[in-house]
Amino acid sequence: MECPQTPFWVLPMASQDFDIDQLAAYLHLTPPQVEKLANRGTVPGRKVAGQWRFSQADIHHWLEDRIGLSDEAELVQVESVLDRSGSSDDEVVSIADMLRPETIKTPLMGKSPRKIISELCELAAEAQLLWDPAKMSDAVLTRENMHTTALDNGVALLHPRRPLPDIISEGFLCLGRTYQGVPFGGSRGILTDVFFLIASVDDRSHLRTLARLSRVISDSAFYTKLRDAADPIATIEMIAEFEEDL
Repeated sequence: MECPQTPFWVLPMASQDFDIDQLAAYLHLTPPQVEKLANRGTVPGRKVAGQWRFSQADIHHWLEDRIGLSDEAELVQVESVLDRSGSSDDEVVSIADMLRPETIKTPLMGKSPRKIISELCELAAEAQLLWDPAKMSDAVLTRENMHTTALDNGVALLHPRRPLPDIISEGFLCLGRTYQGVPFGGSRGILTDVFFLIASVDDRSHLRTLARLSRVISDSAFYTKLRDAADPIATIEMIAEFEEDL
């Protein structure tokens, strides 16, 4: 049986490694399909005593990368599967609701990745959403140094490699914009001028936020309206309007 061509999305919730059967259940696939993906090197895994094992952290980052490569139809599927993997009490992720006027800043004054990241973390700390801005800043910069989150559309989706729930009061977003693009490691030398800082309480909520945010920023009209927004409140209202059309 051939592997499906559409992405498979759900976040592992256990802390230990997964075997073939466990990962198949999480990805809504059959064990032979997962084994074929592992043998091809498509899904990250390793063999222990001849048996495939899959790290929760590695699967998380694999899913995160797949979200970044998805188109609109695939992102809709991402949200649907992630929503089904949680409880019935989960609310729909709202980017507008995760932003506050005090977590939006234009312009950012930083001229380097370190300065931009530090500025956004300090913004979150001033809003009393982040208790250790230096720790968050270091974690986000480490993630950027591993593999940049800057996209070809001039947006960076900043976040640590894993959520840091011990230093945040709740999941939140910060949004900043520079008036001139900043070299941020994007492909082909493209400059970045829009920066989201994503802070989540766990892996699943991080992926849900990332999938939702990716849908919002996939519309090219988003950037024109973002630049035209007069102030943080207008920015949040504009994003809310975009989400209503999703």
